[in-house]
Amino acid sequence: MDATQLAANWTTVRRRVDEACRAVGRDPAEVSVLPVSKTFGPDAVRVAVALGLRRFGENKVQEIRDKAAALADDSIEWVVIGHLQTNKARDVARLASEVQSLDRLELAEALHHRLQIEGRTLDVLVQVKTAREETKYGLPGAELAAFLERLRAFPTLHVRGLMTLATLSEDAGEVRSCFRQLRELRNRCAAAGHDLPRLSMGMSADFPLAIAEGATEVRIGTAIFGSRS
Repeated sequence: MDATQLAANWTTVRRRVDEACRAVGRDPAEVSVLPVSKTFGPDAVRVAVALGLRRFGENKVQEIRDKAAALADDSIEWVVIGHLQTNKARDVARLASEVQSLDRLELAEALHHRLQIEGRTLDVLVQVKTAREETKYGLPGAELAAFLERLRAFPTLHVRGLMTLATLSEDAGEVRSCFRQLRELRNRCAAAGHDLPRLSMGMSADFPLAIAEGATEVRIGTAIFGSRS
């Protein structure tokens, strides 16, 4: 990993995020960037750590296991952003600082059980399906309010907000509507008494649209680390 190039990429991404915020009248301090290091090895993460980055998004628990072992001397917070199977709950409870893809009760139960054993708590975001593709995961929006009520039974899970993946489309209106759905769902649930300050939405190709619709965090991989092989 070219340290100079990664540093330049990070500077460019942060500048573009700031510009997207100002374009819609938002304070850039309201929007954080989660670097997504999936498929890139420990060396790339180490270069990013040298730039002051500490939180990294990963799709697969196996990658977190491998990188956490290789980078044990660095203070890194691993964030699960990919679809999570219940049989990975033990490793997640031990290694992750956050899960952004909580989308079903059985996963909540599995995480809660393992967290109790580990004596830990975990920040979570509920992943909501707003895209039309069947291949994308997430809780149906119509089920969100009831799901949030049921999550109150798991004190080891601290629900901080919502996450979504937008439709893969060149139609900016269609993409933006996914982000708008998430914001509107959050607002309705907040009115019902659920504190959901965070909206994780937007990636390298569409984050300005997400910021325009209220994203508080954008998940950026390619624009920081480069193209994946």
